[in-house]
Amino acid sequence: MSAPRSSWYADVVGGVTTFFTMAYIVVVNPGILATPGTGMPFSGVLTATVFVACAMTLLMGVYARLPFAVAPGMGLNAFFAFTLILQHQIPWPTALGIVFWAGVLFLLVSVTPLREHVAMAIPASLRAAAAGGIGLLLTFLGLRNAGIVVGDPATLVRMGVLDHKAAFLLLGLLVAVFMTRRRNPLAFLSAIGAVSGLAWGLGFERPPAAIVSLPDFSSTFLALDVWGALQIALLPSIVAILFTDLFDSLSTFIGVATASGLTERDGRPLNLRKGLIVDAIATASAGLAGSSPGTAYVESIAGIRMGGRTGRASVITALCFVPCFFLGPLVAAVPGYATAAVLVLVGVSMFQAVLSVDFSAIEDALPAFVTFVLIPLTLSITQGILWGFLLHALLYAAVGRAKDVGGTLWVLAVLSGGLLVLGH
Repeated sequence: MSAPRSSWYADVVGGVTTFFTMAYIVVVNPGILATPGTGMPFSGVLTATVFVACAMTLLMGVYARLPFAVAPGMGLNAFFAFTLILQHQIPWPTALGIVFWAGVLFLLVSVTPLREHVAMAIPASLRAAAAGGIGLLLTFLGLRNAGIVVGDPATLVRMGVLDHKAAFLLLGLLVAVFMTRRRNPLAFLSAIGAVSGLAWGLGFERPPAAIVSLPDFSSTFLALDVWGALQIALLPSIVAILFTDLFDSLSTFIGVATASGLTERDGRPLNLRKGLIVDAIATASAGLAGSSPGTAYVESIAGIRMGGRTGRASVITALCFVPCFFLGPLVAAVPGYATAAVLVLVGVSMFQAVLSVDFSAIEDALPAFVTFVLIPLTLSITQGILWGFLLHALLYAAVGRAKDVGGTLWVLAVLSGGLLVLGH
């Protein structure tokens, strides 16, 4: 089955719509990766973010011929900054090397029959639980940025002081929800813009001294430590990024393609193999450019619904990202709490995945629940995924359903157990 036809006008409208629904990543991703303590330069991460979004979305349109946009993924950016760098004290160049090798492994999986085996072996309940756990993690970060949740040596976390940051979070939520209900693609950008403008106007933050500047291709571009990332102790993180990226990609391609009719006769998404290859290249190139892993964005459905149904729509979206290379001073002046509402709302959208988990069978419910709670409580996608694989296989064996696990998942479970030991 060939790709459905779409007019140039529809593809232009669809491509521009997709850009506006996901352009918030240009602000949010540098804000997360350049969090104080990571050592990553904001300008370099901003340029890397735009580069990945622009180049990989263009590749998705030209090579895979799909109307899907690609950019650094939400969730993995938090894992990259808060778990790898801040919690495990991994230097950011080494963390970029981890991202690069995860992309290389993802590429190998995508071009071989192994992709099918891995995709079919991963239980739907664990995929849903991982998405929900990442959503809760993003919500936690948003509340922390707004000062609503703060650290406490006795209780770990507690309620913070309700000041202007909390008020701005509420404002951002109201703006974003109001516009989202009206299917306005500018919902998230409007929330960020409204909070930033008020913060500048009321004197809480300093407005940008300039609007434009040249992109920074010197501070993070090709700054990764390729060989330092190959330490045995870092292997669990590489595998975690690989599987999380694979979850995200498969979920996006299958979900969006099914909802929009971009499928083969047997229901498989159009050009799935090529789409996954682009996703893998996006992750590897993100490590090279200086960003967290890239992935296809579910927001692409907005542009598809507006008529963009061919690769031309992705080409248009990619071109829309080009001016963002030069908006460094403006983006840098956006306060961290201006993006808090976006983090919470993205968290809500990802959290909905847990509704598909079957909690009636304990052998399904417990691994999914452990995966779900470990991701936000440990700030680690790695721990959630590895414990989920291990518990799923062991519990199925304990209740007499070992044959339902499958050989590939048994291999993943044994691998997870080994990686948990190595990680500690």
